[in-house]
Amino acid sequence: MIYEFKSRATGSVVMLQPVAERLLEIIGKAPGPAGIVTVAQLPEAIRRLEAAVAAERAQPAASAAPQPSDDTQEGPDPAARISLTQRAWPLIEMMKAADAAERDVTWGV
Repeated sequence: MIYEFKSRATGSVVMLQPVAERLLEIIGKAPGPAGIVTVAQLPEAIRRLEAAVAAERAQPAASAAPQPSDDTQEGPDPAARISLTQRAWPLIEMMKAADAAERDVTWGV
């Protein structure tokens, strides 16, 4: 499933299901086909996402294992290298713009 987050203050932000559901859980929203983060809920949602990003940054970096140089060997999953910061940034920016414009953020509606 694809999640498309929308706000009248910004363009859309599209995410794949696993990423979107992780971010929704962080902000305290139940994942599902439709939902809303109201203007009143936006400051707390932004705070929670930023706190999760800060917590991830505070963790020591995993020891870098040597990458295989032979193309026939499989390396680590590329998706595993994408940080929460990179995944959350578009939604955080959308929520900040929506908060400033006093507009809700919705998905699936």
